[in-house]
Order: sequence, then structure tokens, then C-alpha cells
Amino acid sequence: MTSKSYLSLIQSTFLSKGDPETAQGQIAYLRNHFDFYGLKAAQWMAISKEIMEENGVPTGADIQELARLCFDDEHRELHYFALEMVQKTLKKQPADFIDFLQELITTKSWWDTVDWLAKLVGIHFKKHPQLISPLTERWMASGNFWLQRVCLIFQLAYHDKTDFELMKRYILQIAHSKEFFLQKGAGWALRQYSRTNPTEVIQFVEENPQLAALTKREALRLTKNTE
Repeated sequence: MTSKSYLSLIQSTFLSKGDPETAQGQIAYLRNHFDFYGLKAAQWMAISKEIMEENGVPTGADIQELARLCFDDEHRELHYFALEMVQKTLKKQPADFIDFLQELITTKSWWDTVDWLAKLVGIHFKKHPQLISPLTERWMASGNFWLQRVCLIFQLAYHDKTDFELMKRYILQIAHSKEFFLQKGAGWALRQYSRTNPTEVIQFVEENPQLAALTKREALRLTKNTE
């Protein structure tokens, strides 16, 4: 099956299962940035799984081609389908697959796909740790706040393997940003690490009064009983 035929299959299946009334609520929730078929998460996940089981998951260049076609469409469920495909094959991807992940981060960007991709970036970096420093340095210098957000939150699942020095450095680089998604992302990263080392998170926040109020509030949310 060609990528275009595969895309047509996904589109027609999602359209037939979607609910226009549900779609209106989803469109409003994501601030009218995207169209929706009106499939709730459990629905599009189940349909996607069935489609992939019956038709296979593309490999090599084909997965990138199909993912790009999905992202060319305005329906968000198709973007989610693309990320499901990528996630299924991620552990088999070579180091330079990070370039495609970067492309997806900067395509039709909003918090829902970017945060999902941050998780995938974190998985990829664990397999290819030599990529972390050069890629995140480049992303932080890019001026693209979605790439910068990924640099802040890709370690959410690292726990005691978190490079806290790296996280702190990047948080301080954006400390004066007025961008909500960066302030919130920094706080989220700190809050998650506070599960592992609350003392260091408290100390970092106390030593850096320039951090945004939102960042500090999010960072310390779980530490109140440890202070």
C-alpha cells in the first residue's frame, strides 16, 4: 500500500467513526488551531491500533513519508496517528532519526503533540546519549519556544538519572521569558524532579528569585511537606 493510499484509509475510517458534536468541543479546547473528526482518545487509539495491525507499520523512509502526509492534514487525530506510528518504531530508529523528531516538533506545533514528542525525544536520547548536549544546545539557541520546551521536559521520566545541572542551566536561560509554555514547562520539570530530590529543587528555587512566579509555584507544589 502506498503512503497516499494508507492516508486515505486512515482518513475515511476516522471520518466514518467521528462525531461532529464532539469535534466542536475538541476544536474549542485547542483554541481553534486544528480540525477534529470528533474521536475521543480511547476511540482514535483503538482505531489506530486496528488499522496498524491490519495494514502494518511502515518502516524506513516510508514512515516519515506517511507521518508527513498525516501532518499535512488539518485533523488533529491524524497527527496523533503519526505519533503512534513513530512511537511504535522509535527504539529501532538510528541516531539521526532525531532530525525527523525535530521536524515533527516544529510542525503544527501545540502542547499536545510537542509534549508527546518530548517523551519520544527522551526515549531516543536514552538510546543515543551523545545527542543530548549538541541537540539541546542547538534547540535552546534556536529561539523556537517549542524546541526549548522539549529541552526542559524531555527528562520527565528520567527520575534519578536526570541531569539536573543541564535542566537548571536551561531553565535559567529562559528565566526571563514571558512565554507561558516555557514558564510552565520549567515548573513541570522541577516538580517532577522534586519527586526524586526535593531538597535540591527547593534550594534551586530559593537561590534564583528571577524565576517566573508560575515556574516557582509549579516547582514547589509537591515539596510543601518536605520544607
